[in-house]
Amino acid sequence: MTGRRLLVLDVDSTLIKQEVIELLAARAGSQEQVAAITERAMHGDIDFAASLAERVATLKGLPTSVFHEVAAEVEFTPGAQELIGAAQAAGWTVALVSGGFEEIVTSIARAVSVTLFVANRLEVDQGHLTGRTVGPVIDRNGKAVALAAFAKGAGIPMTDTVAIGDGANDLGMMAAAGLSVAFAAKPVVRAAADIAIDGPPLDAAWPLISR
Repeated sequence: MTGRRLLVLDVDSTLIKQEVIELLAARAGSQEQVAAITERAMHGDIDFAASLAERVATLKGLPTSVFHEVAAEVEFTPGAQELIGAAQAAGWTVALVSGGFEEIVTSIARAVSVTLFVANRLEVDQGHLTGRTVGPVIDRNGKAVALAAFAKGAGIPMTDTVAIGDGANDLGMMAAAGLSVAFAAKPVVRAAADIAIDGPPLDAAWPLISR
């Protein structure tokens, strides 16, 4: 790959250590149930959109104040900020795609000076979560569509795109990208990726993707 490139990163369990929906579920008393569903979805054992609806339903009634609380709990994966900083310094375009939630991803993106991102949105009524999402679901196909849209918007050929993820819902964008990286990933994702990194630091990917 030569010239300007696009780096697209999954958020939960890739850019950050946690699964945001589990942090929200901890406040709804459904963390154990949600974590079990998330694990199955990331292995590709169940449909992501169906699993998302099932998990979000457990959040019904939470006040929107939880967004600020959860955002304060988020921890970047070691090397995540360094990877984004290296890519930006090299003139790359960086974008985030998340099966998580825009309400939290907005603050995550701001912290690393990233302006391009897509994520699911939670429906709110009178200051409380309804237990549903609104708008298109950012699933495996949604992530692939987002990567292509970011590349087109930046004028970068698909062959000059890099996608990094860990779960089955990242497989679409990883297949579409010019280069794919599995990070601390599930077996099905490792098997499909061009490059596999076992775990932190995330910026261990930089010398491998910038050659």
